[in-house]
Amino acid sequence: MNLMLHALIDGELDAAAAMAVERRIAADPGLAAEHARIVALQGVVSSLPKPQVSDALSARIAAMAAAGNAEVLRPRAPTAQAKTSRRGWAARSFGSFDWRAMAASIMISAVLASGATQWAMQRAPDSFAAGVANGHRRGLLATSPVDVVSSDRHTVKPWLDGRLGLSPPAPDMAKDGFALIGGRVEVIGGRPVPALVYRHREHLITLVAEPQNAGAVTEPVDLSEGGFSLVQWSDGAFSYWAISDMERPELDDFAARFRAAAVTG
Repeated sequence: MNLMLHALIDGELDAAAAMAVERRIAADPGLAAEHARIVALQGVVSSLPKPQVSDALSARIAAMAAAGNAEVLRPRAPTAQAKTSRRGWAARSFGSFDWRAMAASIMISAVLASGATQWAMQRAPDSFAAGVANGHRRGLLATSPVDVVSSDRHTVKPWLDGRLGLSPPAPDMAKDGFALIGGRVEVIGGRPVPALVYRHREHLITLVAEPQNAGAVTEPVDLSEGGFSLVQWSDGAFSYWAISDMERPELDDFAARFRAAAVTG
């Protein structure tokens, strides 16, 4: 399944195989955590600054390569014709190789080996947001976007509490056009967190609630990206991440109504 996860992320699976892997991910928190980790790692690596290779470094690498070619050709004393032929081969080989690309690869490998990638992942401000987005995509692809199907918070909250030891407010705002359809457990950054799912007309809204210890109360912040609307806010007990393919004004309306309902009920 590790190979299949990488193939899925790299877009190497056909539609049927991709759907099968997505179903496995949705049903297995361990696979979901690994999938989120790989996606986060891929995002961090792609965001690293591209190394600038100086002309001096390029010249040093070229000189090392030329010396290596000379060493390989040194053991025998070839004829003048062979010498000319080999020099021509070495020149052609050297001329066709992109030494700047080689230098860049060496530098990137050194960064990865030094543990800088792990450092960046731990500090990447959008790593949790990426996990929320990945979980929302899995929910859209899964047979069911929820693990517990219910519009009754007295069913959803005890279900989440029994698995995680906590649960966020789960108001049903059907009268406002946002109907609670259930909840599920998401695994983001290797940590299980509760998620509520609401429906607004043909759109699904995933609301991930990240537990906080006496956290600050914050207003909604727009983190929309990649075709999804995403807003984040905190009430001190939970940091909420609401994501959907709705337009931002509609998701802002959901966030405002949820915040009001969570306080009153």
